[in-house]
Amino acid sequence: MQLVAFATNPSPETRFFIENSVSSNSRRAYESDLREFQRGGGIIPASPETLAEYLACNAARLSVATLVRRLASISKAHQVRGVVNPVQSPLVRATLRGIKRAYGCAQNQAKPLLRDELIQVLDATGRRAKDLRDRALLLVGWAGALRRSELVNLDSDHVEHVRQGIILHIQNSKTDQEARGQKVGIPFARGRWCPVAALEAWLAISGISEGPIFRPVDRHGRVHDCRLSGEAVGEVIRERINAAGLDQCGYSGHSLRAGLATSASQMGVPTFKIRAQTRHASEAMLNRYIRDGSLFHENAAGAVL
Repeated sequence: MQLVAFATNPSPETRFFIENSVSSNSRRAYESDLREFQRGGGIIPASPETLAEYLACNAARLSVATLVRRLASISKAHQVRGVVNPVQSPLVRATLRGIKRAYGCAQNQAKPLLRDELIQVLDATGRRAKDLRDRALLLVGWAGALRRSELVNLDSDHVEHVRQGIILHIQNSKTDQEARGQKVGIPFARGRWCPVAALEAWLAISGISEGPIFRPVDRHGRVHDCRLSGEAVGEVIRERINAAGLDQCGYSGHSLRAGLATSASQMGVPTFKIRAQTRHASEAMLNRYIRDGSLFHENAAGAVL
């Protein structure tokens, strides 16, 4: 199903800009949700009764977060067609509230890779090309609080060397849909594992001077020309955690970003400083990490027991 419906026949140039009004990732997510809605018998435009029934039938099968995302996609499809939006109806809203009360709406979050665990993981790496790549990936991703898409989209010309360390020029980000660009500073580390040194070591052994920084490495140590996939970031994290003797359950490509935010919170770094590094769009989003990371900091029970 096409997300954007054209009332007229626009020029190719106009069509291009309309289609790029949302990111490619968002467009794929919208279209996937609409296909699933159609597969279940739904049509656009839909009536409030049909949509409420769809929610009720899928409440036990799908998570609340998935249902909310499906509603957002269905709502978008109605908006672009200029038809009455059933998502805004009292019937649909009441149905969703009932599902949230019955099933809960807690969101599964990636387990943060905390500083001490990161050090343990790095200590278990070796000296092969893949080891050097993974060390650079883990350290740069963690220190920069990077999303996995930002990490794999880094090119060699996105790295600026300065006296204090490096500056990463992030070209496209989830919170930068208009591609204005963002800068992330990564300083030289005082400890034995430095993200700047790890990145330099990987670039030196791989011979990469242009194009993607993080690339697949085969079992013979050959570095490929293509870009590492976003899914591969999670695989690297879990593989390295397992190799360090830790339980890999709950870790994902988001664990590096969550790990920096949580570790910084536990060490008393002010929230505005953490947010400057993570580039969260709102304080509320950052507070999900901060809240979990400070559960035992000056804990009231700990003070009296």
